[in-house]
Amino acid sequence: MSDARIHHDGRRRLPFLTNSVMGIKTRLSILTFLQFAVWGCYLVSLGQYLGAAGLGSGIPWFYAAGGFAALFAPALMGAVADRFVPAQRLLGLCHAVAAVMMMLTWHYGYTHPHPRFAVIFTLFALSELFFIPTVALCNSVSFALLKSRGLDPVRAFPLIRVWGTVGFVAAMWTVNSIWTDGSAVGFTLSESSPHAMQRFQYTVMQLFASGVTGVVTAVYAACLPEVAVCRRNTISGDWRTWPVVGSLRLLGDARLLPFFLFSMLIGVALQINNGYVAPFLTHFRGMPEFAGTFGASNATLLSSLSQISEALWILPVGCVLARAGVKRTVAMAIFAWVANFALFAMGDTGRGIWLIVGAMLVYGVAFDFFNVAGALFIDRQAPASDRSAAQGLLMMMTKGVGASVGMIVAGWVVNRFCRWEISADGQRYFMGDWSTVWWIFSGYCMLVLVAFVVCFRISGSDRNCRA
Repeated sequence: MSDARIHHDGRRRLPFLTNSVMGIKTRLSILTFLQFAVWGCYLVSLGQYLGAAGLGSGIPWFYAAGGFAALFAPALMGAVADRFVPAQRLLGLCHAVAAVMMMLTWHYGYTHPHPRFAVIFTLFALSELFFIPTVALCNSVSFALLKSRGLDPVRAFPLIRVWGTVGFVAAMWTVNSIWTDGSAVGFTLSESSPHAMQRFQYTVMQLFASGVTGVVTAVYAACLPEVAVCRRNTISGDWRTWPVVGSLRLLGDARLLPFFLFSMLIGVALQINNGYVAPFLTHFRGMPEFAGTFGASNATLLSSLSQISEALWILPVGCVLARAGVKRTVAMAIFAWVANFALFAMGDTGRGIWLIVGAMLVYGVAFDFFNVAGALFIDRQAPASDRSAAQGLLMMMTKGVGASVGMIVAGWVVNRFCRWEISADGQRYFMGDWSTVWWIFSGYCMLVLVAFVVCFRISGSDRNCRA
């Protein structure tokens, strides 16, 4: 007997595509997998392509592009989802536009071995403008559909979110290993392979992979169940009720403002990790004593340990929140950033590889404990009619103000101690005093941790995420 079910419309559907409790969990897991696979194709490895293309000094600006987009795009799209367009439709539309712009970015880079910064940056920034809001929209869609089936997001969402990590890692492993040479395609992890430097992690093809995945995600999002809007599709003459302005009014909420401010400070650490870990690992190829090490030749693959750690640490987040509360959970996350950067400062891809592995293992605590705790905390504290906007505002503070301003300042620090150099093998590597760079970033996170512990206050009734 077939496992397909016949619905009232006469069509046969597989169980995991139905709107049952189990079906909706599966559909949201697939959505989250695709959502983060789009990002995983380039987020960690982009700096390696930029360095090889002669645009290494522009790395901070490319990573800040998403931050600049997050200053207003997530809040705007969140408000639109609350008032005008069902969130799942808007999610699909944003993915479609972002994918088109990413494909244009790839095409320009592919046809111009030495691309002009202004052109490729503009195309990439336009893609980020529409992609960045999809992260918050994906959260909003997940929360809304889970609640509509009578499920508690605190318990159900972490198990769904883990598939985002799986998607991110799958994309990283793919771009780390796959190569193209004309019409030939293959996979390799070997440094001695003649195609080692043609792998996607070093070329513009990583953007092609992201664009294709984005198209698939757009189509899939359009097929999700409807998410109801909370307000009439009109805007009053009062400018204070306009979408972005209305979202910013949430900063006046005494329960939300302190968390938004610390989100901004913590967002700096995440973007530093995304932008500079891969070039840091790859620079060991330019040092004779480390040139042949696995970690130096497979930076993207090694970096995926951070996402694997994220997949493991996300599982106990609900229990940690229930026992430790929001403040302690976020404090653990900030301390993990302190340890992450300190371990990078002491590690290398030779005998010190265990320190780098340790840095990546604590990354899961740093990322999960803050992001999941933050998203769930904001969802509980924000008014029901503004929850999508509140998620967008959290994204704006974390990946907007924090990531853009922080990444530019961080780029100044890195460029002060390191510079791109052509090595004996003819490749460009980011050489310099990386140890000092990582210690500076670790010290910054320690200051944020002290400030958070001393200054952040939360009412007794809100110390955990239970209703």
